[in-house]
Amino acid sequence: MSELNDPRVLFAAERTLLAWSRTSLTLMGFGFVLERFGLFLKFMVPGRAIVDDHNASAWIGLSFILLGCAFLLLSSRQYRQVLKTLAPPEIPERYSPYLPLLLNLCLLMMGVTLSAYVIYSVCAQ
Repeated sequence: MSELNDPRVLFAAERTLLAWSRTSLTLMGFGFVLERFGLFLKFMVPGRAIVDDHNASAWIGLSFILLGCAFLLLSSRQYRQVLKTLAPPEIPERYSPYLPLLLNLCLLMMGVTLSAYVIYSVCAQ
Protein backbone atom coordinates (compact mmCIF):
# COMPACT_ATOMS: atom_id res chain seq x y z
CA MET A 1 0.00 0.00 0.00
CA SER A 2 1.09 3.52 -0.71
CA GLU A 3 1.70 5.73 2.32
CA LEU A 4 1.68 9.09 0.56
CA ASN A 5 -2.07 9.80 0.95
CA ASP A 6 -1.82 12.17 -1.98
CA PRO A 7 -4.30 12.05 -4.90
CA ARG A 8 -1.55 13.22 -7.25
CA VAL A 9 -0.28 9.63 -7.29
CA LEU A 10 -3.55 8.51 -8.88
CA PHE A 11 -3.50 11.37 -11.37
CA ALA A 12 0.10 10.60 -12.35
CA ALA A 13 -0.79 6.96 -12.98
CA GLU A 14 -3.82 8.08 -14.99
CA ARG A 15 -1.71 10.44 -17.12
CA THR A 16 0.72 7.62 -17.79
CA LEU A 17 -2.11 5.30 -18.85
CA LEU A 18 -3.55 7.95 -21.16
CA ALA A 19 -0.12 8.55 -22.69
CA TRP A 20 0.11 4.83 -23.46
CA SER A 21 -3.42 5.00 -24.89
CA ARG A 22 -2.38 7.78 -27.25
CA THR A 23 0.72 5.85 -28.26
CA SER A 24 -1.35 2.74 -28.93
CA LEU A 25 -3.88 4.70 -30.96
CA THR A 26 -1.04 6.20 -32.99
CA LEU A 27 0.41 2.74 -33.68
CA MET A 28 -2.99 1.48 -34.81
CA GLY A 29 -3.51 4.53 -37.04
CA PHE A 30 -0.06 4.13 -38.56
CA GLY A 31 -0.78 0.46 -39.21
CA PHE A 32 -4.00 1.33 -41.00
CA VAL A 33 -2.22 3.92 -43.13
CA LEU A 34 0.46 1.37 -44.05
CA GLU A 35 -2.19 -1.14 -45.01
CA ARG A 36 -4.01 1.37 -47.21
CA PHE A 37 -0.77 2.67 -48.74
CA GLY A 38 -0.11 -0.69 -50.40
CA LEU A 39 -3.53 -0.53 -52.01
CA PHE A 40 -2.83 3.06 -53.10
CA LEU A 41 0.44 2.01 -54.75
CA LYS A 42 -1.28 -0.88 -56.47
CA PHE A 43 -3.74 1.47 -58.18
CA MET A 44 -1.31 4.34 -58.84
CA VAL A 45 1.44 2.24 -60.44
CA PRO A 46 -0.30 -0.64 -62.22
CA GLY A 47 1.80 -3.40 -63.75
CA ARG A 48 4.91 -2.84 -61.62
CA ALA A 49 6.23 -5.99 -59.97
CA ILE A 50 7.65 -4.07 -57.03
CA VAL A 51 4.21 -2.92 -55.84
CA ASP A 52 2.05 -5.84 -56.94
CA ASP A 53 2.14 -7.43 -53.51
CA HIS A 54 -0.48 -5.55 -51.51
CA ASN A 55 -0.40 -8.30 -48.91
CA ALA A 56 3.04 -7.30 -47.61
CA SER A 57 1.90 -3.82 -46.59
CA ALA A 58 -1.33 -5.27 -45.20
CA TRP A 59 0.52 -7.70 -42.95
CA ILE A 60 2.97 -5.03 -41.80
CA GLY A 61 0.05 -2.70 -41.09
CA LEU A 62 -1.75 -5.47 -39.23
CA SER A 63 1.31 -6.04 -37.06
CA PHE A 64 1.30 -2.35 -36.06
CA ILE A 65 -2.42 -2.53 -35.24
CA LEU A 66 -1.91 -5.63 -33.10
CA LEU A 67 1.10 -4.00 -31.41
CA GLY A 68 -1.14 -1.07 -30.46
CA CYS A 69 -3.73 -3.51 -29.07
CA ALA A 70 -1.06 -5.29 -27.04
CA PHE A 71 0.12 -2.02 -25.50
CA LEU A 72 -3.48 -1.15 -24.59
CA LEU A 73 -3.74 -4.42 -22.69
CA LEU A 74 -0.35 -4.10 -21.00
CA SER A 75 -0.86 -0.49 -19.94
CA SER A 76 -4.33 -1.30 -18.55
CA ARG A 77 -2.86 -4.14 -16.53
CA GLN A 78 -0.12 -1.90 -15.18
CA TYR A 79 -2.64 0.82 -14.23
CA ARG A 80 -4.81 -1.70 -12.40
CA GLN A 81 -1.76 -2.85 -10.42
CA VAL A 82 -1.10 0.75 -9.39
CA LEU A 83 -4.75 1.22 -8.39
CA LYS A 84 -4.52 -1.79 -6.07
CA THR A 85 -1.69 -0.13 -4.14
CA LEU A 86 -3.54 3.13 -3.50
CA ALA A 87 -5.09 3.89 -0.13
CA PRO A 88 -8.63 5.35 0.05
CA PRO A 89 -7.38 8.90 0.84
CA GLU A 90 -5.46 8.88 -2.44
CA ILE A 91 -8.65 8.54 -4.49
CA PRO A 92 -10.79 11.69 -4.41
CA GLU A 93 -14.36 11.33 -3.24
CA ARG A 94 -16.87 10.57 -6.04
CA TYR A 95 -14.03 10.15 -8.55
CA SER A 96 -14.03 7.11 -10.79
CA PRO A 97 -10.49 5.91 -11.51
CA TYR A 98 -11.87 3.27 -13.89
CA LEU A 99 -12.93 5.62 -16.72
CA PRO A 100 -9.50 5.48 -18.40
CA LEU A 101 -9.75 1.68 -18.33
CA LEU A 102 -13.11 1.97 -20.08
CA LEU A 103 -11.46 4.15 -22.72
CA ASN A 104 -8.74 1.53 -23.22
CA LEU A 105 -11.36 -1.20 -23.52
CA CYS A 106 -13.21 0.78 -26.22
CA LEU A 107 -9.96 1.44 -28.09
CA LEU A 108 -9.07 -2.23 -27.82
CA MET A 109 -12.42 -3.25 -29.30
CA MET A 110 -11.87 -0.81 -32.17
CA GLY A 111 -8.37 -2.20 -32.71
CA VAL A 112 -9.65 -5.77 -32.83
CA THR A 113 -12.38 -4.71 -35.27
CA LEU A 114 -9.79 -2.93 -37.42
CA SER A 115 -7.59 -6.03 -37.35
CA ALA A 116 -10.51 -8.18 -38.48
CA TYR A 117 -11.20 -5.72 -41.30
CA VAL A 118 -7.58 -5.86 -42.47
CA ILE A 119 -7.53 -9.65 -42.35
CA TYR A 120 -10.81 -9.78 -44.26
CA SER A 121 -9.52 -7.37 -46.92
CA VAL A 122 -6.36 -9.45 -47.38
CA CYS A 123 -8.24 -12.74 -47.61
CA ALA A 124 -10.89 -11.31 -49.97
CA GLN A 125 -8.29 -10.58 -52.66
